[in-house]
Amino acid sequence: MVDFAFAAAAVLSVVAIVDPPGVIAPFLVLTEGMTDEEKKGVITKSCLVAAITLAVFALFGQWIFAVFNFTIPAFKVAGGILLFVTAFQMTQGQRPSRARITERREEAQTVGVVPIGIPLLAGPGAITTVMIYMTRPVVDPLDKMFVFVGILVAVLMALVLLGSAERIFRRVGRTGTIAFGRIMGLLLAAVGVQFIIDGAVEAARLHGLLA
Repeated sequence: MVDFAFAAAAVLSVVAIVDPPGVIAPFLVLTEGMTDEEKKGVITKSCLVAAITLAVFALFGQWIFAVFNFTIPAFKVAGGILLFVTAFQMTQGQRPSRARITERREEAQTVGVVPIGIPLLAGPGAITTVMIYMTRPVVDPLDKMFVFVGILVAVLMALVLLGSAERIFRRVGRTGTIAFGRIMGLLLAAVGVQFIIDGAVEAARLHGLLA
């Protein structure tokens, strides 16, 4: 019999922590100047990367962490540093120009992997969440499939919302986009710092340095 309480909690928790609407603004800033075709490529790649990453960690997360001998707090710190570096570049306006993207399209598409796919969609919080739900005791092991349902729902939401992002912010204009990019860079930097703080605090507790 399906454990509907576990199913609802797993799906809603994964969707909430992935937070597809929260990726719209960074996506717009990071893909400024790209063609529609390139943006579609970024959307597809970011959603695919996020889905694969979360699914892999849901299935093998415990073993991956054990093999490489690192902890979730360390993963949070690493993700926070990565996000902070990207945010700093955004505040400085260091986004790829149209000319550079045209010449080096493949390099520009990497934003679909980092930072949109990881860590904005499949971040430390999302990875931790799917790992926790996969290790929770359940009556029927098949109930764990709802973790993957949550991943699928979150990724499909991201696919739809990012595909509509241009229409949502079409009237912002270039000046507004630049200002918006600076603000988003600052906010993302704060998120990155929070990841680092959370990871450091959890690491300190793990080693008995904090109660």
